[in-house]
Amino acid sequence: REQPIFSTRAHVFQIDPATKRNWIPASKHALTVSYFYDATRSVYRIISVGGTKAIINSTITPNMTFTKTSQKFGQWADSRANTVYGLGFASEQHLSQFAEKFQEVKEAARLARDKCQDKTELTNPALGITSHQVLPSPIISSNGPGEDKLFRSQSADVEITTEKERLKKMLSEGSVSEVQWEAEFFSLQDNNSKLVAALHEANANVDQWKKQLVAYQEEAETLRQRVAELESRGTPDSSSENNKEELSQTLEELELLIKAKDEEIQLLKSHKCARWEAEGEREETLQKLQELEARNAELERRLQLAEQSLAESLAERDKVQSEVAKVAELMDVKIFELSEIRQGLAKLVE
Repeated sequence: REQPIFSTRAHVFQIDPATKRNWIPASKHALTVSYFYDATRSVYRIISVGGTKAIINSTITPNMTFTKTSQKFGQWADSRANTVYGLGFASEQHLSQFAEKFQEVKEAARLARDKCQDKTELTNPALGITSHQVLPSPIISSNGPGEDKLFRSQSADVEITTEKERLKKMLSEGSVSEVQWEAEFFSLQDNNSKLVAALHEANANVDQWKKQLVAYQEEAETLRQRVAELESRGTPDSSSENNKEELSQTLEELELLIKAKDEEIQLLKSHKCARWEAEGEREETLQKLQELEARNAELERRLQLAEQSLAESLAERDKVQSEVAKVAELMDVKIFELSEIRQGLAKLVE
């Protein structure tokens, strides 16, 4: 009875026999791949079972080589099965462990072969053949190209075929169920580790969300205080409205006064020729005109000052309103985030 000496999980592939380039997946999910040792024949095999079918049944020989083609994928050629097997692992560590075990088993197979050859030489010396002994049938190579030439006679083929049938029967009766139980055990271990990792992650997320909730609450309180300050600063809006109305009324009065003075100036200019007939009236008119122009300039200066004051007042008011709107928008965002965090905590508690 073969005993498993190492097991792991991997996605199994076989080379496409038509193209010899593309990989064909042997199953939809990862399977248990195990090293087995047959003590009766002193051979090592790699076996993987999917359902009741042996997907991999590869006997390891000393000349086999396991090649890492990427960080998580490796392959080896089996000339007896006339195929190339490929394994895709979950991590680089699993690939390295499988490759190291392959090298160990390959070395053990070499030692077992050498030991078997030594025993054959001791029990069957070449000089012991006599004339009445039956010579073996023509020798046939049992290994593929590139392997050591281990020869067996045609008479031994019948015994090996019978042995293969017996081993297949034993494999179907015992090894398949054992590999299935081992696969279920590995599956339960994987599920358990995933559940433990998910629990740790959930606990870490809960602690992080609690800290974030406290920080958001503090930030929301700070924003509320800031809004209160801005609202207290923005209370003079009624007085600013009154100032605006007064300034607008003053501007209208000044514009009317300037308009009246312009009409008076035009009237004076139209009549100045007639009034200049008298020198005294001329000087008086010129003086009055100068006074009116000076007063007009003073009114224009006051108008400019009033317009500048009105613009500053409006700009200050717009600035306060914009800042209040930004703070209110930020508060809405934080309140929405707080509601999402509360919902997440409620789901975690459930």
